Amino acid sequence: MAFPTAINDQITDSISQANTKVVGDAPAVGMGNLFVATGQALSNAAHNATNNQQQSYVTMQASTTQGVGTLLTIDTGSTGKGTAAIDSSNLPPKGLGRYGRGQHSKTPNQVGKG
Repeated sequence: MAFPTAINDQITDSISQANTKVVGDAPAVGMGNLFVATGQALSNAAHNATNNQQQSYVTMQASTTQGVGTLLTIDTGSTGKGTAAIDSSNLPPKGLGRYGRGQHSKTPNQVGKG
């Protein structure tokens, strides 16, 4: 009970109990605020990670599209001219396996016939 004053003792006790409750609740309220702030920070981090992943997929798709477009627009005339030059050179092909002209001058039907 509080010290005797001109104010009613019940009012004084009520106020001192309310102040004690506020002081006693302060650590719990502080921890609650910390947990809320931590939860919001982690939620923002997860959202940012998801957004960055989606944006990287957009970038990768754009670079793939540009690469395919470049491959499809390469002039095929130079390829055809190079192939024609190789065909008209009359050089024997190499590396065609056991019966290729790079190793034998005979066809598979003529091998072993002297």
